Amino acid sequence: MTVPSTNTKLTDIQTEFGGSNPVNLSEYYSGGPLVPAGTPAPNGPIPSSGTITVGDFRGSQLVTFISATGGTVSTSGDYKIHTFTGPGTFSVSSVGNQPTGAKVDYMVLAGGAAGGGNETGGGGGAGGFRESHDPAVSGPYTASPLATPSALPISATSYPITIGGGGAGTTGGGGNGGDGSNSSFSSITSEGGGGGGVRSPGTGRSGGSGGGGGREPVGAGGTGNSPSVSPSQGNPGGRRYPWPFAAVGPPNGGGGGGGATASGGNAGPGGGNGGNGATTSINGSAVTRAGGGGGGSENGAPGSGGSGGGVAGRATPVGPISAAASNTGAGGGGNGWGPGYSPAGGNGGSGLVIIRYKYQ
Repeated sequence: MTVPSTNTKLTDIQTEFGGSNPVNLSEYYSGGPLVPAGTPAPNGPIPSSGTITVGDFRGSQLVTFISATGGTVSTSGDYKIHTFTGPGTFSVSSVGNQPTGAKVDYMVLAGGAAGGGNETGGGGGAGGFRESHDPAVSGPYTASPLATPSALPISATSYPITIGGGGAGTTGGGGNGGDGSNSSFSSITSEGGGGGGVRSPGTGRSGGSGGGGGREPVGAGGTGNSPSVSPSQGNPGGRRYPWPFAAVGPPNGGGGGGGATASGGNAGPGGGNGGNGATTSINGSAVTRAGGGGGGSENGAPGSGGSGGGVAGRATPVGPISAAASNTGAGGGGNGWGPGYSPAGGNGGSGLVIIRYKYQ
């Protein structure tokens, strides 16, 4: 509603802004308890002190904002932030009445993948990283280079939140490192990272970011941004060494897993480095997430993890690798070579969802 632009009465102002009876204009100064400062008033501005008239309110409107619950709630200035580290519900009870009042910005991060562990594995790919940033919706913070300027429209309803788990490392001769799981909010789904390659099959798996290639026989990195979205949600993994495949040659390193903003590094005699993640201040401070895992190596140096939580690979002698931290969407490190089958690669990190909007 708005206050009528003609034949305006005190009761019209009371209907729009509230207040007690009998109606007294002194209740309606701008910046007071009933009329927020900056209230749209085509015939205003509505004064904050001194002379005030009914005519100042013609066409004016009480500004309303989104009201919602869910996750861990914090504020940054005039903006509210909902952080989901596990499954939950974003419940919207009402939306705002301004042009951007029914939109939110988001960061949806999927689970990172595990590194390969069967005789020199590739690093795990990071989970898909998707973000939006419209300053009119959520303010002038520094978003990641992956952010789209298109905020997400919402309505007064409940939105289930899915948080993807990190992929698990496998042992023995069974397959690549485990893929990460998807995270989602409304129409936005981020794809889990692709598992790192192992001795056979040697190709990293595709995902939000691709896993690094393992020791042999093909050793190619997995495809990133799969399925394809724009802006891209991730990058491909790196390949094995030597390239192309050679049955006899220098020690074989696994490729690095892809990260949110960079591809995984190709292996040299040592493991490839994990691709770097993305940095955003959507939750009020700059945090980097979604780094790819480093590749394992036989006798050379293991690959380092990408910025944003990616875990370094391991060289011979093999042993357990620490898991990527929770809610980083980072890839696990690939293991090295050992007699028989090596231990598992490192587990990937779980995902995260953050929602931000103007609330006052």
